[in-house]
Amino acid sequence: MNLEEKTLSKKYLYNGRIINLRTDTALLPNGNHALREVVEHPGGVGVAALTENEELLLVKQFRYPYQQILLEIPAGKRDPGESPLECGRRELKEETGVSAENFFYLGELYPTPGYCDEVIHIFAARDLSFGQSTPDADEFVEYEKVPFKTAVDLVMSGEIKDAKTQLAILKIQLLKQQGIL
Repeated sequence: MNLEEKTLSKKYLYNGRIINLRTDTALLPNGNHALREVVEHPGGVGVAALTENEELLLVKQFRYPYQQILLEIPAGKRDPGESPLECGRRELKEETGVSAENFFYLGELYPTPGYCDEVIHIFAARDLSFGQSTPDADEFVEYEKVPFKTAVDLVMSGEIKDAKTQLAILKIQLLKQQGIL
């Protein structure tokens, strides 16, 4: 069965600093047309940094759309032309002041594929060096060290709600069980 849809036209409704919003007319496999709403996003990177004592660095940050402070791995959006690894190094340093010697690619995720083209790349980081954080002017974050087992428990209890953080923690847990990480 053919499942692909073909874009017939695109109309931009909003062009912002972080996202663009457009509506597309798509040709469906059955020959009908449908309106598709699309949020364009440059993508991002998250870094699950583990200390030598098996603690995970997590940041607390107020997330405006949810009106809540969330616990997340350090992360941020990619700059134009920036590789995922470069972005991960930059975001980890900006938000926590930490640099890492070793990065392990854990893959990518599509956080909301029904309407957004964002791709988030996830890394684990080891062999950390601690320094001074330099968050963006409009970014207010605090970081804390959480025992890795506690982080897994926070995911399983639903206290960590952020998808990229859940994915990173659970992938690392599996890789640790397999003796890979």
